[in-house]
Amino acid sequence: MPQSAPVPYDPELVPGLEAFIAAFEPFPLRAETITASREHIAALIPSLDEQASGRAVACRDYAVPGPPGSPDVTVTVVFPTRGATPAGTRPPGGAPAVLGIHGGGMVLGNRFFGTPELIEWAERYGTVGVSVEYRLAPEHRGPAPAEDCYAALCWMASHAPELGIDPTRILVSGASAGGGLAAAVALMARDRNGPRLAGQLLNCPMVDDRNSSVSARQYDGTGAWDRNNNDAGWNALLGPLWQRDVPAYCAPSRARDLSGLPPALVEVGAAEVFRDEAVEYASRIWATGGSAELHVYAGAYHGFSGSSPAARVSVNANANRESWLRRTLGLAEGSG
Repeated sequence: MPQSAPVPYDPELVPGLEAFIAAFEPFPLRAETITASREHIAALIPSLDEQASGRAVACRDYAVPGPPGSPDVTVTVVFPTRGATPAGTRPPGGAPAVLGIHGGGMVLGNRFFGTPELIEWAERYGTVGVSVEYRLAPEHRGPAPAEDCYAALCWMASHAPELGIDPTRILVSGASAGGGLAAAVALMARDRNGPRLAGQLLNCPMVDDRNSSVSARQYDGTGAWDRNNNDAGWNALLGPLWQRDVPAYCAPSRARDLSGLPPALVEVGAAEVFRDEAVEYASRIWATGGSAELHVYAGAYHGFSGSSPAARVSVNANANRESWLRRTLGLAEGSG
């Protein structure tokens, strides 16, 4: 298939795109650069103390039981403290909660990469956030990362009273690789009769290892998180299984059945690798009679709303996400 011309970027987003690439992708991600990329990204992530300083939150680490036969999983829980009692925040019936899964192409980052959003939501909406330190590839092949995230979800649900969580209002959320893992966790919860999720927030999700869509070919060698970086991440996760008989808990697009899943918000840029697989994933949920809300943002690059927050398309995207969160978690308009 010949490579199509890429969708042009929204001019208002170009400075943010250039800054994103300079900061997070100073060199291509390849098997031989994973270690250097990890060190580079780790140096960019503020400590939890820095992130939480002056914010109306309290943060606590827990070691939770891992998947059967695997080590414990470390999580950081972000509690809202606005209006808290000395015993902690305990709204009647418990607070809504978010399992936040960080991005990083399955090979980069740590749980503190995902805590800024959980801190923001704890202050804004009163949610309890849980950020999970899942195992990374290539040291750990799939579905180990998803299994760690599912273990964290099960722990959240089983410890809901002590965490101050309403077990009927838990959603799973992630961006990029985190979005793919969030989708995998939703599949696991359905298949295993696990905790009932209120929703799944899939932001520019990494769900299809085949990396062969039109949008993947359009951003082969250009843009943020291009097709080559994507290949490196999938190869690290899957090893000899890559592009063969891949389990759905590794690449959710491989799932034959997307029925019975919690309501999904799927959001993606029109000018990025993941556009077509995200659209297809939402379409397949609709085809089963499921609930999905899909937003494709014109001229938008991978991760645009966080890196170019003042751009008009980002303001719109963030408002749409807030609307979905409020509706999905039953939050009153104007609260937070």
